[in-house]
Amino acid sequence: MSQLADLARAMFAAAVDAVRPAALMRRVAFLTDGVAIADSTLAPRRQLVLVALGKAAPGLAAAFLARCRRPPDRLFALAPYGVPASPEVEPFLRRGAHPLPDEAGERAAEELLRLLADLTPEDGVVLLLSGGSSALLTAPLPGITRQEVVAVTRALLNAGAGIYELNAVRKHLLAATGGRLAAACPAPILTLILSDVPGDDLATIASGPTVADPTTYADALEVLRRRGVADSFPQVAEFLRQGASGHLAETPKPGDPALHRSRVHLLGSNREALEAAADTATSAGFTALVLTRTYRGEARALGEALGALACQLDNSAPRAVLAAGETTVTIRGTGRGGRNLEAALAAAGPLYGVPGRCVLVAGSDGVDGSSPAAGAVVNGDTLRRGATRGRDAAAALADNDSWGFFAGSDEAIVTGPTGTNVADLAFILVAGGRRRFIPAGQRSAKLERGEALARYPRQTKKPT
Repeated sequence: MSQLADLARAMFAAAVDAVRPAALMRRVAFLTDGVAIADSTLAPRRQLVLVALGKAAPGLAAAFLARCRRPPDRLFALAPYGVPASPEVEPFLRRGAHPLPDEAGERAAEELLRLLADLTPEDGVVLLLSGGSSALLTAPLPGITRQEVVAVTRALLNAGAGIYELNAVRKHLLAATGGRLAAACPAPILTLILSDVPGDDLATIASGPTVADPTTYADALEVLRRRGVADSFPQVAEFLRQGASGHLAETPKPGDPALHRSRVHLLGSNREALEAAADTATSAGFTALVLTRTYRGEARALGEALGALACQLDNSAPRAVLAAGETTVTIRGTGRGGRNLEAALAAAGPLYGVPGRCVLVAGSDGVDGSSPAAGAVVNGDTLRRGATRGRDAAAALADNDSWGFFAGSDEAIVTGPTGTNVADLAFILVAGGRRRFIPAGQRSAKLERGEALARYPRQTKKPT
């Protein structure tokens, strides 16, 4: 495409590098008898149990093992299929489907609940938690089946439900979410969280398995009604009505003594990712501005807004506008794609024919919906190049087929799973009349790093 697009890719690579598990684990103090972070210390007299959950679970576990001075007595890791794992973690790794749960995830969640229930107050648990865990912790509450959880999750996703809505429902259908995981464990739990949720709400990230839940059964039922799916799932709606009527135990609320053994700390978020991307832009001579860390709403609307803003920005000097968050897609067609590809394709419309500007939208986890891409970077020539390949942007958007438009193109960003997850990133770059942005000595290194996002550094310390 262009050097401007190359810089956007280099910024994305730097952003992902900044939130890789090895970098984040440096925030933890490793003691001879345990670990500490901020005002929390965990140094159990008996077993130290390490649990890692979510899209970054293998990398977080490996980074912990590489630095710990007291090796864990037990290790339990659970991640989606396809996430890379080091040889030290692989023997202890369970896998499940994401975003729609499967039987393997259900079995793993049940195994984890049994493991924690068998501990004593003299044991201790370090839980390394990252996004994607809600779909993996799929042991349903009595009276609900996994198949019902899958069906209602699919319907809510297709209806454009946001992460707060989706997790309010899951916290009232699953046995290990909404604080229930910590409540079921007699041992102290120190949870270190990698946030993929706009605003870093600890009760929403991974459906808050060790955090007090401010939502209720009534809130979950209202989500089904608001998204127009309550009548399609009468058994699930009745289950939630029973809970709202007080016939089922609620999730632990703030101040619940069942959570007094639980301590939770934020390990990393999109803040670090945006800072690294801004540093890369600044080093290339751009003025960088972080617009927001919490965008949300329809992906198509976000993309159109990003494209329009790119066209309106002053072109007198190189500028970079950065943002992060998570959008949704209301499914109306039958194509393949994801929220980032859809946003990028929508941004290409306002950019059509406008030189010296580009927009990148991509997921930090390297996976965008049903596509093999993380996202895409577009500019004023994207729609023209697509047309030469026989791709129609308007038809692709109408059919939710953004991957059908970008497949095989230079715009697509294909990394494979990155082993981390801080939700989605969006960059607007304005060239400001310049033609070169990355010094020749830095350009190849930055781009090679961008092309190697899926690599995972091998660890040398082995678990016990």
